[in-house]
Amino acid sequence: MATGIETESRKLLGRLRDAMAQDSDGQARLDKIVSLTATSMRTEVCSIYLFRDEETLELCATEGLKAEAVHETRMRLGEGLVGRVAKLGKIVNTADAPSAKGFRYMPETGEEIFSSFLGVPIQRLGEPLGVLVVQSKEAREFSEDEIYALEVVAMVLAEMTELGAFVGEGAALSARHTQPVMFRGGIAQEGAAEGSVYLHEPRVVITDPIADDPHREMERLSEAVDQLRVSVDSMLQNSKVGDPEQTKVMEAYRMFANSRSWIRRMEEDISRGLTAEAAVEKEQSAARARMAQVADAYLRERLTDLDDLSNRLLRILTGQGKDTGAAMPDKPVLIARNIGPGELLDYGRDLKAIVLEEGSVGSHAAIVARAWAIPLVINAKGITTEALNGDQIMVDGEQGIVHLRPDDTVRSAFRDKMAMLTKAQERYSSIRERAATTLNGDTISLHMNAGLMADLPSLNSSGAEGVGLFRTELQFLVRNQMPSRTELASLYERVLKSANGKRVVFRTLDIGSDKVLPYMKPQEEPNPALGWRAIRVGLDKPGMMRMQLQALIRAANGKPLTIMFPFIAQFDEFRAARAEFEKAMARERKLGHIVPEDVEIGAMLETPSIAFAPNAFFEEVDFLSIGGNDLKQFFFAADRENERVRRRYDTLNVSFLSFIEQIVDRCNETNTPLSFCGEDAGRPLEAVCFAALGLQSLSMRPASIGPVKSMLLKTDLNEVRDIIHTARENGEQSVRPALKDWMANRD
Repeated sequence: MATGIETESRKLLGRLRDAMAQDSDGQARLDKIVSLTATSMRTEVCSIYLFRDEETLELCATEGLKAEAVHETRMRLGEGLVGRVAKLGKIVNTADAPSAKGFRYMPETGEEIFSSFLGVPIQRLGEPLGVLVVQSKEAREFSEDEIYALEVVAMVLAEMTELGAFVGEGAALSARHTQPVMFRGGIAQEGAAEGSVYLHEPRVVITDPIADDPHREMERLSEAVDQLRVSVDSMLQNSKVGDPEQTKVMEAYRMFANSRSWIRRMEEDISRGLTAEAAVEKEQSAARARMAQVADAYLRERLTDLDDLSNRLLRILTGQGKDTGAAMPDKPVLIARNIGPGELLDYGRDLKAIVLEEGSVGSHAAIVARAWAIPLVINAKGITTEALNGDQIMVDGEQGIVHLRPDDTVRSAFRDKMAMLTKAQERYSSIRERAATTLNGDTISLHMNAGLMADLPSLNSSGAEGVGLFRTELQFLVRNQMPSRTELASLYERVLKSANGKRVVFRTLDIGSDKVLPYMKPQEEPNPALGWRAIRVGLDKPGMMRMQLQALIRAANGKPLTIMFPFIAQFDEFRAARAEFEKAMARERKLGHIVPEDVEIGAMLETPSIAFAPNAFFEEVDFLSIGGNDLKQFFFAADRENERVRRRYDTLNVSFLSFIEQIVDRCNETNTPLSFCGEDAGRPLEAVCFAALGLQSLSMRPASIGPVKSMLLKTDLNEVRDIIHTARENGEQSVRPALKDWMANRD
């Protein structure tokens, strides 16, 4: 049976719905809401403050304050009690507002005569939209029921804002999802692309948050929860045949799905006048607000589970979301909060670009994006809540900028840039078959990086001389269970056949750090980049390593085989890894299998320590490949996943180049073949510096081979060496400025 307060709440929501249904402009609707709310809550004042930009709140409607203050009174985020509510996302309830912490007096509003203050955030799924305030002359704190009623109104306001109820002639707001928006994110994969938005998880839109029949809404919620529990039970049953850790996670998930307190809170929301889906979203918003305040990783994970369950429940109630079968548009640009490699590979190579709200330069998505040579922008905050399926979008991976619904000026400038890039690619195709011989007569070998079968056609189209790095971990990362030896051998055999006799360097399994296998127990480490990863995992789990080595031996079928061990930090690690290979070879011979006629076994030089290994190490390895991404982060002690520090350190720093030169000298002393592998090898300016230091082999993404070869063909490396040596003698930090000046004067 509904209480009097609940009945009053439903009456207020009914009046609000009637106000929304009237054919009036956006400002009139806001004015009606503040008037109805003030009357219902028996307060002299009700005001709505909405964000004009990320840092500024504006008084958009009021009942009780001076009318001339509307659209004139503005405050910064965190300023005054209203700004405090917006910044913290928390309720402020005080009987003596002028004495409360953070109070700011705004004489233009005439609010000084009101003592009591109650402010609640207006937010939708964690996205702050504004603040709803009631004030009264009587000095009193507002009751829990009054707070709850105002929260419900704020929630309705958020949904109405999403639906564009406050736009139009005389509007208080600009229409959502219609204006051009630019997002600045991080550069994870370069390139430029234009296309249409395709959302990985389309946002659920609630068209009517206010219930007609609470009893029917209770039934709808109950039916949806039952359906949710059945699906969770099914997932739990399936997980029991797999990893025990996954089963534990699913059991915790089911516990949430059966949580009486969660269900009860949603039922209370319905009894106050909300529809079932609005009740789910209200509790989801509250959980997301709590999540933002929780530091404990375990609790955050549990709140994430609750968030995911809420999304599933909303999709059941509304029929929207993942399972609607929305057609992928032409030139799709995938937008997601984050995404795993398996899900990403399911979309196929039709994607023109990827934009993530989260992600990192070393993430699975980044690995796949590089393999596909499509732009990837990460940390584009807010794009999943702003973008809609089908929106026009332009992605500039060179600068980490995304233009959503761009205007004509941006479109024109962006297309000019893309035309220039296309023209350059056409120019590069004309030099595809030429050797990368510099003006002073040095020839540099250019190889490509790969990780998927789909990469191999680029061997011919790019002009690469071979595969300098084949990442074998992708086949492990995209599956829910360990691939078999037979499956791996079949894949590696297809890779070698596709290479048509060109050299392929297989890097053994490089997992750990940011690359965690779904079927391995996660290792909680304070600094994963320096932790249990790559060869350390292989040597500690020799069975897994041996299985992969046997697969590679079988794939070669008697032909030459090249293997490279990752993250070797000391000589003994290489010796131990090589011994594992010898064991695998001996076993294959014993089984009567054909073994490779010629084997090269090398190592990745990714840690400064191995650069100072004994000469015996350099004599024993068949070749070395500098892993530039890791080596640079360890050299500068700057985590490459940390956007705040990774770009502070330049690859063309004189100290780093001197270190590279030392490695080149050591390899020359022992006649050890040396290459440079990583993103920097594919940047023309960096590539000519590496070549000038004596590196005669570079490995990069296929799309970079053309630009790098073009630069090498018109460069005298003696001149570049002089620039590097002069910068060193002059005590300069980086050779980049001098190198750019030299290029400008040369052109």
